[in-house]
Amino acid sequence: MMTSTTFFALVRLTRLNKPIGILLLLWPTLWALWIAADGLPPLSTLFIFVSGVVIMRSAGCIINDFADRKIDGKVGRTKLRPLVTGEISSKVALQTFCIMILVAFLLVLFTNPFTIGMSVVAVGLASLYPFMKRYTFYPQVVLGAAFSWAIVMSFTALEQSLDSKVWLLYTANLLWTVAYDTQYAMVDRDDDLKAGVKSTAILFGDMDNVAIIGLQVLSIITFLLLGGHIEAGWFYYLGVLAMAGCFIYQAWLTKDRIKQQCFNAFLHNFWAGMCIFIGIFIDKLT
Repeated sequence: MMTSTTFFALVRLTRLNKPIGILLLLWPTLWALWIAADGLPPLSTLFIFVSGVVIMRSAGCIINDFADRKIDGKVGRTKLRPLVTGEISSKVALQTFCIMILVAFLLVLFTNPFTIGMSVVAVGLASLYPFMKRYTFYPQVVLGAAFSWAIVMSFTALEQSLDSKVWLLYTANLLWTVAYDTQYAMVDRDDDLKAGVKSTAILFGDMDNVAIIGLQVLSIITFLLLGGHIEAGWFYYLGVLAMAGCFIYQAWLTKDRIKQQCFNAFLHNFWAGMCIFIGIFIDKLT
């Protein structure tokens, strides 16, 4: 029988108490669903993908903590995670991960064979990311690929095809994800160096803010190119402009590389993603 202590430890393990990761994964999924459906998607499809986002993000947190269970104790921000403190065993964590993947797969079975095939790639990317920080300075790129894959699956579920607009949206989101996860990595950079793990924040060094701004600019340009492909109206472009405004504010937050400010910049990306969705949502209404 599960105790309240174990339950709350599982909540922390899956980060359900910190939903920012779910929201950052949800926004691009909603962008893709609304574009693919040319408006409100079927409610059944919306339910499948929103539920899938929550489940897969939580599963990703579990496998991340399992991979980092011997590293997290050396990092100030993560030293109290359940797998480090022993509140949750590795066995229970892996069992929970497998159950979540199974539930997510059962949801995908209600789509079509194309999307089911794409879901295998999604699981592979989610499982691969946590181990990349040991071998490459670009784990954020792998995270971007994983966080963007729901875009591909949204289009295969509704259009059963993948054309140029899919890959433009995928690229825009990947660039954005690498930028905000670099902001996140700036918070842990000192501890990561001591622990011997890699990140884009370590790779970019003193050029971190310049690199982030460059990634954000490229993301904005890609969103603008996407607008032409989907024949977007002014509301969409106003959404892109609002996202650019968010990026300017984030650059101000991170200019002194104060850890809490870098983390605040990362959190602020919720609003950047929302700006794009509002632009798409109103554009499709009008």
